[in-house]
Amino acid sequence: MSDLDLATPLLMSDYDYYLPPELIAQQAAEPRDASRLLVLDRANHRISHRQSFRDILDYLRPDDVLVVNESKVIPARLFGHKEASGGRVELLLLRPAPALENETHPGTVWEALVKPGRGMRPGAMLVFGVPGDEMRAEVIGPSPSDGRYIAFKGELLPFLDKYGQMPLPPYIHQKPHDPGRYQTVYANAGAAGSAAAPTAGLHFTPELLEQVKARGVGFERVQLHVGLDTFQPVKEENALEHKMHSEWCAIDTATAERLNQARQKGGRVIAVGTTATRTLESAVDRETGIIQPFTGETRLYLYPGKPLKAVDALITNFHLPRSTLLLLVSSFASREFILEAYNAAVQERYRFFSFGDAMFIY
Repeated sequence: MSDLDLATPLLMSDYDYYLPPELIAQQAAEPRDASRLLVLDRANHRISHRQSFRDILDYLRPDDVLVVNESKVIPARLFGHKEASGGRVELLLLRPAPALENETHPGTVWEALVKPGRGMRPGAMLVFGVPGDEMRAEVIGPSPSDGRYIAFKGELLPFLDKYGQMPLPPYIHQKPHDPGRYQTVYANAGAAGSAAAPTAGLHFTPELLEQVKARGVGFERVQLHVGLDTFQPVKEENALEHKMHSEWCAIDTATAERLNQARQKGGRVIAVGTTATRTLESAVDRETGIIQPFTGETRLYLYPGKPLKAVDALITNFHLPRSTLLLLVSSFASREFILEAYNAAVQERYRFFSFGDAMFIY
């Protein structure tokens, strides 16, 4: 199937698998790099089981480059009340919408999911914080994700640091013992904006990163602000009918040049996570394979038949059944091989999803 071949359905029932609920990790491994590592060798169709993520060092070579998503998760859940009625309201911030800012709405504008959604008509005023330290916000109108566009009357990110709560995926039912474990060690405070963590990077410790660099492996940063749509299952049975969500990402000129140079020298571009993968694949020239600078919204949809062009190896977690992320990894390693590996992971009692164990696919 070519990139443009939409005639053959891509059935989501072919991207399902059985997962015992007790294998969904509720807490992160301690220390970070103590999680297990399942390795997929695509060339030899071989699955290997490693007891520690630290064993990733055995698979890295000089001139390889790790590419990480440095976006920082913000405490994107806010609780407040309606100014008119005093009724409680909950926001889950999804992504900034600067295009909607103008003289009428000069504050920070974000797209958010709102509970309860009823009565959230344009012009409704919301209040967050505590008396004497409040943030007012105005509902501008509906958003494409069944949410609302909200204009905040002040500096939002410092306010979130005081009153926001860290969002967690719906399958995690326990509060983390340490909230900082839902943040990578290389998250950049100047790149705050994700509503969910780029979880493949949660396995790295500062010490492990130093060991990686000591082996002559490069380390490059890109940005993609992760939205909660990442966790949504594909509702259409034919995955080609699914409309991919939009996420903002960026890779600068110098980073793109260094990655191209590394590949020319025989090094591999190793994406740490599907978010780094989406950024790189949004930036690559699909004809030449040359990675270019890119800044903006991406709706890139990767699935079997649409192979990766910028990524030579991938560090990732285990993904939800019937999800776009399962399609993405299947585009890299084939549906059959991925499901074989997932079934092996279930048999070996790996821990799944955001706080779970890792895979290395090469």
